[in-house]
Amino acid sequence: MGSSIWLILLFFIVPIVDRLVAPTIAQDDGLCTQAAEFCWKCSDNGGDANGTIYQQNLKTLLSSFSSNRSDSGFYSSSLGQDPNKVNAIALCRGDLGPESCRRCVNDSAEIILRNCSGNNEAILWSESCMLRYSQNLIFGIEEEDPVKCAPSPHYALNAQAFELVLNLALKNLSDRAASVNSRKFAAGHASVPGGETIYALVQCTPDIDSGNCSYCLKNCISAIPGCSGGKSGARIFKPSCYIRYEYGIFYDPTADSVVNVSAQVTPTTPAPVPPKPGLKSKTRKTIIIIIVVVIAFVTMLLGGLCIFLRVKQQRVKLETVPFSDHDISEEVSFVDSLQYDFENIRCATDDFSDENKLGQGGFGAVYKGRLLNGQYIAVKRLSKSSEQGEREFKNEVMLLAQLQHRNLVRLLGFCLKEEERLLIYEYMPNASLNHFIFDPINHGHLDWETRYKIIGGIVRGLLYLHEDSRLRIVHRDLKLSNILLGEDMNPKIADFGMARLFAMDQTQGATKTIVGTYGYMAPEYAIHGRFSVKSDVFSFGVLVLEIVSGKKIGSFRNGENEEDLLSYAWKNWRDDTIPNIIDSMLTTGSRNEMIQCIHIGLLCVQENVNDRPTMASVVSMLNSHSLTLSVPSKPAYYLHYNSESDIDTSSASESFIYVSKNVVSNITEPYPR
Repeated sequence: MGSSIWLILLFFIVPIVDRLVAPTIAQDDGLCTQAAEFCWKCSDNGGDANGTIYQQNLKTLLSSFSSNRSDSGFYSSSLGQDPNKVNAIALCRGDLGPESCRRCVNDSAEIILRNCSGNNEAILWSESCMLRYSQNLIFGIEEEDPVKCAPSPHYALNAQAFELVLNLALKNLSDRAASVNSRKFAAGHASVPGGETIYALVQCTPDIDSGNCSYCLKNCISAIPGCSGGKSGARIFKPSCYIRYEYGIFYDPTADSVVNVSAQVTPTTPAPVPPKPGLKSKTRKTIIIIIVVVIAFVTMLLGGLCIFLRVKQQRVKLETVPFSDHDISEEVSFVDSLQYDFENIRCATDDFSDENKLGQGGFGAVYKGRLLNGQYIAVKRLSKSSEQGEREFKNEVMLLAQLQHRNLVRLLGFCLKEEERLLIYEYMPNASLNHFIFDPINHGHLDWETRYKIIGGIVRGLLYLHEDSRLRIVHRDLKLSNILLGEDMNPKIADFGMARLFAMDQTQGATKTIVGTYGYMAPEYAIHGRFSVKSDVFSFGVLVLEIVSGKKIGSFRNGENEEDLLSYAWKNWRDDTIPNIIDSMLTTGSRNEMIQCIHIGLLCVQENVNDRPTMASVVSMLNSHSLTLSVPSKPAYYLHYNSESDIDTSSASESFIYVSKNVVSNITEPYPR
């Protein structure tokens, strides 16, 4: 009778436990468990993949992958012309031989064609390889989504010690994969004191650079607690990288190495408690399962109650700032957990002291702060009297809380208290790009290699905003002072107070209130209030010309003449005196890259919106030195009065005048009528 009861309990409880420990990451298209042979996701990005041309291109391209042998284990190619162009990548596990790799890619191609050929993008991960295709550009770009998790059903003997050793081992392997070898692969094992041996491997697609590889793997590692916390094994997949760890060795032993973490593991790490002698294995497992179910149920009940009370409390607080602007999503509940206590921020900034003041913007001051845990933060304190500042506050919270990319500044949280409106960001130690480009002292610190890296980072950030995030964002105020720099000079786009959210099928918008910075604003926006992703492209073109030339978009002295940057760059491009455009401080570096960037910048600042490239096209231009670029047309011109003034034409006085290249004698005020 007792055995029957245990069997009944096991029959009903085990499925419940499986559901409780299932990964929180969505697995909407294919079964994704540790035991599954394949895990896939088919999706649509807004295009049409049902045409026979696209499907034929897809089949032909994947067939070429599966029939060819790759000694590097990496395939990357495109086929066709837009809108039927297919971009595809295949990556085999780093320890796989060429023939095993080819078989895996062949099997994956058959499965993905059988399940996803009607979709315009898909990705499939198998035991030994990954295969992916899309209508979008996917080469050289670190992708954030989708993320899939496949946890082991077994728990580690000592979760605390296991987690410590696992994190150290994965960090060690990630550093090796990102910087040591061209295959971006590393495998090895580390021992838990008094416990198991962890075998792990990490790998990135070889087309992304070391910085993006490191960033991708760090994100995978950070997903472990929510995916497989306490488990003895897991596979975590992203489009650009993945990690895997197990008790036993699962890769070719010749790829194995020792990951020595003993010096970093504290000697006080408790040893695993041995099982009680004489207890039967099945009974012990049943008791553990019952305990886990009870604890999980109580935890979920208490957690749900806490979440309910917190949401109710935050909803009352947020009523003081109604997020009712129909241009902004009304979903606000997801940002509730980001709210900081005002007194903690006041303490962190030393009561917003002048010593901690980093700068003053059009909508308030920015302060440096340090939280009690030692983390440095940047706090934007919005002006209490600015209505535009309140709109900016709501805009940034709603947008940035949904955007995650290594080239966008990260919003840590916000604070609401009476009239106080605070935005809390990650602290960027190297301030903004204009402090380097235009500062006489710091100017010489930016060699061409660093500037080229910064340009590439800005491109990736804009591409994410325009095409790769689940939202489509037009920034509307892109300028050097809104490009912040991290410790490694990694650029991050900041200040989304003027950004506008587009539907994915929307191409442009219009406004009667022109806000932005003169000189960086596209002519169609400055004159008519029309904006689109091509408005950001224009601003990006100005940025590129400033970075290469070291000159401001407004007036600068050229001998006895006053010049503006666009007309100066165009005149020298037209007269084939391009070296005159290049910053005299750039004595080293690739001249071809500099000229290529000037060419791209001039293409971006063309007056005709349709002539400007998309950011996806800019990525292709930067990644291919053999690509033939179109000839730029004459750019829009600006007469300089005050090129650095932030404006709102609903109240601002005239400080800048736009001159059309088509009607040279007609001076047009940049205000909508």
